[in-house]
Amino acid sequence: MVWVTVVVLAAILHYLVLGMLVGRARVRYGVDAPACTGHPMFERWFRVHQNSLEMLIAFVPAVWLYGWWVSQTWATVLGSLFVAARILYTFQYVRDPATRHIGAGLSFLSVTILVLGCLYGAFRIGFGWG
Repeated sequence: MVWVTVVVLAAILHYLVLGMLVGRARVRYGVDAPACTGHPMFERWFRVHQNSLEMLIAFVPAVWLYGWWVSQTWATVLGSLFVAARILYTFQYVRDPATRHIGAGLSFLSVTILVLGCLYGAFRIGFGWG
């Protein structure tokens, strides 16, 4: 599970970097805490950060359980796709939120495959179906 762990850490690192970029955007655009609205560019960074947190809540347990119940190799591949998709999503959303669909779609697709795979693997092994 070493490579699955590396992918999870990459996703968390991406999230931490986004947090720092939100802080930088607060200063650059004069949006004092605890405000979550203000300059449109600050709001883009803030939303990317929040949306990434929302996806991490599903991604981290899904990729870990997929690696446990199904395949460490495929968990690593799907997890890497997720991280790449979140990075793409970041660039798309900050540039123009209307262009975020590819990054968002690939993120959602990878998490969906991981969750469905977890369910399959857990039932297959748990109930002796395979």
